[in-house]
Amino acid sequence: MTASNLVPVPIPDRVAVMIGSCMPAHVLHAEIEAECAAREVYRFRGPLCAEDRADREQALSALARANKVLAAYDPRLTVRPSRAH
Repeated sequence: MTASNLVPVPIPDRVAVMIGSCMPAHVLHAEIEAECAAREVYRFRGPLCAEDRADREQALSALARANKVLAAYDPRLTVRPSRAH
């Protein structure tokens, strides 16, 4: 099975609040952390110095921790790093 390439569509704030109210707080926190960490991963472009590699690894670690919480709640919620255009 392959995933389709859907275009992200913004949702109204009230809908986001309603969705969020149905999820445990720790899952919402993990979702925010995962999104931030995924953006941070591609902030660094090669060739990387030692400090940049360490920062990138730290972002990957934060993404993995957040994804662990998200996958325990619902595996479809996991976040992958994506390149910003």
